[in-house]
Amino acid sequence: MSSNDPSEGDAVTYADWREHLDAGELLGLECRSCGHVTATPKRACIDCGDRELASRRLPQTGEVHSETTINVPPAGVEGPYQVAIVDLGDAHLLGRIEGRVEVGDAVEFVDSIETKGMPAPVFAPR
Repeated sequence: MSSNDPSEGDAVTYADWREHLDAGELLGLECRSCGHVTATPKRACIDCGDRELASRRLPQTGEVHSETTINVPPAGVEGPYQVAIVDLGDAHLLGRIEGRVEVGDAVEFVDSIETKGMPAPVFAPR
């Protein structure tokens, strides 16, 4: 991890978030004003607009909130594949699915992938 480890409550940059994702940890942000939690880095709270955000470790397991199968993937990406919005308790996170899931299924964070320079978490059924 970086010398300024954001897992201690400091704000999280995109680089920090990505470093933690690659290391197998889901890191989000919690607004110090209203308590809203988001699963990806933001500069301000999406609920109240405050800029006082602190890092927060997110659970490695969750429940599929919604899912879809990408049958016609972007050029250069193998398909078809499934993606889902995963309910991690206080936050929701879009991720790629390894295997098949339906709404309500339990999943766990198992890996991260990179497609065209963009990282994404990978979840698998529990």
